[in-house]
Amino acid sequence: MGVARMKRGIMHSCARTMLVQASWNYDRMVGVGVGYAMEPLLRDLPGGAGGTAYTDSLGRASQFFNAHPYLTGIAVGAIARAEHDEIPPDHVRRLRGAMVGPLGSLGDKLFWAGTLPTASGIGLFVAAVVSPLVGGIVFFLLYNVAHLAMRVWGIGAGWRLGTHIARGLGAPVIQRGLRLAGPAAAVAIGVALPPVSAWLVQDLAGNAQVGVALVAVVGIALSRWIAPAFGGHRFGLAAVVTAFLLGFAWA
Repeated sequence: MGVARMKRGIMHSCARTMLVQASWNYDRMVGVGVGYAMEPLLRDLPGGAGGTAYTDSLGRASQFFNAHPYLTGIAVGAIARAEHDEIPPDHVRRLRGAMVGPLGSLGDKLFWAGTLPTASGIGLFVAAVVSPLVGGIVFFLLYNVAHLAMRVWGIGAGWRLGTHIARGLGAPVIQRGLRLAGPAAAVAIGVALPPVSAWLVQDLAGNAQVGVALVAVVGIALSRWIAPAFGGHRFGLAAVVTAFLLGFAWA
């Protein structure tokens, strides 16, 4: 594959990774989406688009795959490169299967536990201090710049490393992100809480503000006591339903 065509193929595949979840299903998870994203990188296989190598590779690319959607570009690039390097099909399948767990775990830690709460905390802080509109824009920019940068880096790293993609998962950008994800999220949410709390209760009377503070204290105590055994998602859902019912009864 020529350099110019390779770069175009990588750009097209990178854009297509935005749609890997569009065909999500229980049978193949994001497998069909990964195949769709990889297709531009398979057109220059021997025989061209429609040739035996192309159709066989595209069929393998569209089989079961499950990983964090923002990191699927790493798999797309690595598997496409393995196909161009004429790695035996069984080895390609093993490479594909070996990436499922690491890419899912890394993505969850980097984005769901790191980037999302960090961007949310910063956006909420700006919303409370400046304006809700500016806060929303800040969140939108921070979060989308982060995941788009990861998509671009990931597909390039995957193509460059191929079957040696394990080196890419140990790259400084990944390891640094893992080290900073948790602390950054904790700092952002911690800094945002006081101004956001003050902003939310600023129009309430003094007694109402005291009531809000008491409810918050009770909620924190219950979360420390019940949530570990009850489960965070169940506890959060129960808290929302309880708040809704109490608000409805109060009204």
